[in-house]
Amino acid sequence: MKVEEYTWDYLDTYSFMNKVAKGMPPLIIAAAITGGVHGKEVNPNLPETPEEQAEQTYDAYKAGASVVHVHARKPSNWSLTSADPEDYRKVNALIREKCPDIIINNTTGGAPTMSSEERMASLYANPEMASLNCGPWVYRTTLKARKPPLEGRPEDVFLDLCVPVSYADTELYAKTMKERGIKPEFEVYNGGQFWIANNLIRQNLIDPPYVFQFVMGFMTGTYPTPSNLIMMIQNLPRNSLFECIGVGIYQNVMTHMSVLMGGHVRVGMEDNYYIEHGKLADSNAQFVEKIARVTTDLGRKIATPKEARQMLGISDRPSQY
Repeated sequence: MKVEEYTWDYLDTYSFMNKVAKGMPPLIIAAAITGGVHGKEVNPNLPETPEEQAEQTYDAYKAGASVVHVHARKPSNWSLTSADPEDYRKVNALIREKCPDIIINNTTGGAPTMSSEERMASLYANPEMASLNCGPWVYRTTLKARKPPLEGRPEDVFLDLCVPVSYADTELYAKTMKERGIKPEFEVYNGGQFWIANNLIRQNLIDPPYVFQFVMGFMTGTYPTPSNLIMMIQNLPRNSLFECIGVGIYQNVMTHMSVLMGGHVRVGMEDNYYIEHGKLADSNAQFVEKIARVTTDLGRKIATPKEARQMLGISDRPSQY
């Protein structure tokens, strides 16, 4: 597959018509299985332990996911995100046993109250990709108490904070990823964060193809509307492909729009606990099955892990643990 087949001018009229006529590139589905904030207190089916994460990844993989996004939890307190590379390595190893070629993508977003050093812990667990947040965001939420038999948070915890990100932070993340052969995934919450991404590109800290993930509907990020997604796409540097997240109730409309426009998607319980209005998801695989079904009905193929590796510029040889 040639680069121009999957990184093209998504908003050019004639390019779009040509892609529709000849076929859009296969859709990469990433499953964000856990997240770093909420846990089983919001959905008892959300995986926390390494074994639960590996099992749900396997089900999502069978349903069509070619990428898994990992937040390891603390064994001493499953309600918290870990800052220990060994915890990530254990999750990654269990996933690799079950999913021989899935792309393993570890977070550097971690949890809202982590230091920059703690966020980088996941990079030392040999992932193939890692998220790279391109700017700060302001966060207000209540973490619900975990009632027995859950352990870890006996009372509600109210958070109202700004999660800081500096140019220096992102440069350090990018340098570390490049040294370790990890593909960065830009997490972009609003158009102003392209300043950060382009700074890293100008310094040759990121190699093409550039992978952008648009986080639509997260508080203090861009509002999740079609016109705003088009604006984000319009700002993409050349040689880029994009993925789209729709947070909560906006997941369906944003991910479906990304499918139609030639982008890719991330779904799963990090971003949404409900498979439909008022109905909690039974598993991460449900989200993958849903977007795969819609995509297939629209005449677009689902990318295999091998195809996704080629499109993302990741080695054909899966990481080992």
